Amino acid sequence: MDPTNTNTALASVFAEELARCGLKRAVVSPGSRSTPLAVALFRHPEIEVDVVLDERSAAFFALGSALSSASPVALLCTSGTAAANYHPAVAEADLSSVPLIVLTADRPPELRDNGSGQAIDQIKLFGDAVRWFSEVGSHLADDSGLLHMRATACRAWAGSTGEPRPGPVHLNFPLRDPLDPSPVEGAVTARDPLAVGGRRGAPLTEVTRSGPSLDPEQFERIVGVVESAERPMIVVGRQHDTGLRQPVAGLARRLGCPILAEPTSQLRLGPHDRGSVIARYDRIATILLDKQAKGPDRGGPASTLTPDLVLRLGETPTSKNLRVWLAGLRGTRQIVIDRSYGWYEPSRIADLIVRAEPVTLLTGIEQRLGTGSIAADHGFRDAWLAAEADAGGDRAAGGDELTPRRIHEEIADCYRDGDLVFTASSMAIRDQESFLPPGPADVLFLSNRGANGIDGTLASGTGAAVAVGRPTTVITGELAFQHDLGSLALVAASPVAVRVVVVNDGGGRIFSRLPQKHSLTAEEFETLMNSPGSLDMAAASAMFGIPHFAVSGAGDLAEALKTPGTCVIEIALRPD
Repeated sequence: MDPTNTNTALASVFAEELARCGLKRAVVSPGSRSTPLAVALFRHPEIEVDVVLDERSAAFFALGSALSSASPVALLCTSGTAAANYHPAVAEADLSSVPLIVLTADRPPELRDNGSGQAIDQIKLFGDAVRWFSEVGSHLADDSGLLHMRATACRAWAGSTGEPRPGPVHLNFPLRDPLDPSPVEGAVTARDPLAVGGRRGAPLTEVTRSGPSLDPEQFERIVGVVESAERPMIVVGRQHDTGLRQPVAGLARRLGCPILAEPTSQLRLGPHDRGSVIARYDRIATILLDKQAKGPDRGGPASTLTPDLVLRLGETPTSKNLRVWLAGLRGTRQIVIDRSYGWYEPSRIADLIVRAEPVTLLTGIEQRLGTGSIAADHGFRDAWLAAEADAGGDRAAGGDELTPRRIHEEIADCYRDGDLVFTASSMAIRDQESFLPPGPADVLFLSNRGANGIDGTLASGTGAAVAVGRPTTVITGELAFQHDLGSLALVAASPVAVRVVVVNDGGGRIFSRLPQKHSLTAEEFETLMNSPGSLDMAAASAMFGIPHFAVSGAGDLAEALKTPGTCVIEIALRPD
């Protein structure tokens, strides 16, 4: 405890308690009202503090840090509209179950709603997007006040890590002067050893957890469904646990079933058995939907590729065609396995949502099936592998022309064990899903796909890189790049190499796929929907001292990707 004054005492025990819970990183934006908390976090030897000037960038930097490290990150700003800049990142953290501990300094009650400067209504500022909100209050540095701060820190940690679902929490701190660490004699009156020192080496209050588990009857029920399936399929959307690779691959091998795996499932690439992985499922689903639209299938590809059981893990896949096709499988049993207590079921036809640890469950199923007979037709996987080959499963043809497919194939050749890839929403994540070929590199794929926004991509990717110390490739479009231009300061300052690949398609490729393209006049569409960027990326990169490479051919891209260290690679791509 820092006994200099009331604020230093309260803030220091709060920071101490967070550190004892396990906090390793805090992201701070400079401000006056937040000084006591900023100083307490900065002075704690077990907390690494990143100072980020812009609150919006800071929030996404913290989001990326928490996402890659799978551990809560504290995020601190001063009072007023500074906190409002956190909202997009808080919304993403909510929908993606990312643990953030949001700390906002505030004016005390006597300086609110009376014309005092830098004061907005910060009470429940983020609404239902947070797991827990607390107006921490203005307390004395007595036994009760210090215990309150310690308990609040413990509850914030527990709420962010999952009760039951991880996500952001928001603590609002109304702070009175003095805000700086100026000595005030007699300000600290606490004497209780527990209030002053807490529990040495442990949090004041720990929360124990036992992961979601199934009772034997439920487990046997699921085993029976899997065991009786003749054409089982595994679909894996965004999830971050690389430990899921072997259990999924092992079960698929035992069942002889295909694995439809997004890059962000961590199963498209990796050192595991990828013999069952299907990458071109978006194209296959498009073909199947087209055949369905033309009439009942008579023993053709649609019936050959139709599963009678779908095991779904992670979030709902990005591919709209796959989602529509899955939703149309009315005669197919579908089981969603989700331990995060989300509701990743937009199709509204799943038979069962299983709250269980996927690694434990799938391993248990495979072991249970190891001595039993199963009905699965191993030719079902072969049919999907053949369909993938027919859909263009091999690499794109040679030549120098850059297409989205060629871009992701060239980038994939550069991935190495330990790399991290952070992909923007809009076309970047869709192209990656459609065209990234499977491979052996042990790469972690992350993205902000909870709210699906394109804002904060550079900050999130850099925060992820810094938190885990892994060389990182950020793949983005020019609009997402422009949206987060200020975060180039974070890219430039990163101690870890951050390679930013910008696919510049003139801003309109995603919109050209929408019905508005055909229902609006050409002038209306170009004015209201198309979003051509006017940013000079070379000049923007130079402003932050980042090397910039402009490429328009496959050969140039391959050379640029060999550049070591941080850089921006701008790829000119002709819009569709």
